[in-house]
Amino acid sequence: MNIYSRKQRWKLFLLLGAVLIVIASLWYTNILVKKIADDERNKVRLWAEAIQRKASLVKYTNELFHKIESEERQKIQLWAEANHQLGRDLSDYTFVLEVIKNNQTIPVIIADQKGNVSLYKNIDSTRAKEPAYLHAQMDTMQLQHRPIEIEIFHGKKNYLYYRDSRLFTELKTVFDGLIKSFISEVAVNSASVPVIYTDNTRKNILAFGNMDSLKMQDSVFVQNSIEEIALRNPPIEIDLGDGQKNFIFYKESFLLTQLRYYPYFQFGIIGIFLLISYILFSTARKAEQDQVWLGMAKETAHQLGTPLSSIIAWLEYLKMKGVDEQMLSEARHDVKRLETITERFSKIGSLPVLDKADIVDVLNKSIDYMRTRTSRSVNFSVTSLSPHQISVNLNIPLFEWVIENLCRNSVDAMDGIGSVHVEVTDQLQYVYIDITDTGKGMARSKFKTIFQPGFTTKQRGWGLGLSLVKRIIENYHGGKIFVKSSEIGKGTTIRIVLNK
Repeated sequence: MNIYSRKQRWKLFLLLGAVLIVIASLWYTNILVKKIADDERNKVRLWAEAIQRKASLVKYTNELFHKIESEERQKIQLWAEANHQLGRDLSDYTFVLEVIKNNQTIPVIIADQKGNVSLYKNIDSTRAKEPAYLHAQMDTMQLQHRPIEIEIFHGKKNYLYYRDSRLFTELKTVFDGLIKSFISEVAVNSASVPVIYTDNTRKNILAFGNMDSLKMQDSVFVQNSIEEIALRNPPIEIDLGDGQKNFIFYKESFLLTQLRYYPYFQFGIIGIFLLISYILFSTARKAEQDQVWLGMAKETAHQLGTPLSSIIAWLEYLKMKGVDEQMLSEARHDVKRLETITERFSKIGSLPVLDKADIVDVLNKSIDYMRTRTSRSVNFSVTSLSPHQISVNLNIPLFEWVIENLCRNSVDAMDGIGSVHVEVTDQLQYVYIDITDTGKGMARSKFKTIFQPGFTTKQRGWGLGLSLVKRIIENYHGGKIFVKSSEIGKGTTIRIVLNK
């Protein structure tokens, strides 16, 4: 197993471990959130039951209040009727006088049509002698209740003024406090959940709690909130005994909502942190690899320089000794090739000089070199779809290295039998170079990995050739190289894209 396959396997294991950790964390967090949600739901249920009971108490108190009010009204009407009977010719006034006497709670004043007070009951006796005080009491009573008209005799009329009794007033104060307390309990609830208290129209807000007060001033926001809350929880119906029903809308607390989404937010932050860390470490590792490659390339060029100089000197010495010229010519050709290789290594890591060159001519020379050093069972060909010369900025030694590496890989993939075809296509801004072989092909999953350092299918390969090819094309020539197509058992096409 090569180093790239091991690295991919470790990445897969680490990714699987990370996924398992995330799943376990989300599972445990969801359990906690569910427990908190159940606890909050129980609190809300208890709160809702308490509100219902309090509402029943308020309703009962309200009904009692109205009953007392009705009874006091009946008492006053009975008292007024008793006074009316006093003005008639009756043989027995005992019952009428008893009715008037039994009124011990309701303040009343009887006055004629001119406002002269003829009788009062349950009024402050120390101030009752003051006409101004009595008239002030009459004005107060008139504001609270409309006076009852009492016909005396001969068309004369008296008017009975009255106000609520002290007991009734105290009950009313208690009832008003109970209503305020009820609304306060709805708004500031022990469950700390957002609530909206409305009338029977579900539009007019009577109170709200744990809601944004600024947003609650927006009627559209309020209506949307009510509709949204009603979909989650049915509203609590409140009957206060006035013939109309109010509604309490409530939803989950903001804390619980935060807890639901907190794990995703947490893992998002961790993911961003890990991604930034991975990018930084990958950049640092790539920089280290570049330095190692640069050092190796420079050292290789340096090491080749000394024996090359010696070989050139020995060739001159053999020439002087009369060695066969044809043998010397072949040796000089190989030495020149070694010099080209040395030049290639020396240019790795430094910015190469690009010169305009005929791309078809450069390809033909590279293919001719490969043709003379490859089995005759491999057929090489170069075609151009353009009738005119195609000029491209190239560093010829490095580009020839690219073509030789690709052709050598193609020959290895064909086991020395097959064909390698190079096709050049001229476009407006780019030149496409497609190198097609009839080799073993590859799976689509390997289209990108073959250019990674360390990837190789050979038993003794280092996996550096195609990574160097990618570096030369993309970093030095500003182009692109990728697998255009491949099919298992039929062959592969690699495309090089260069700027014109």
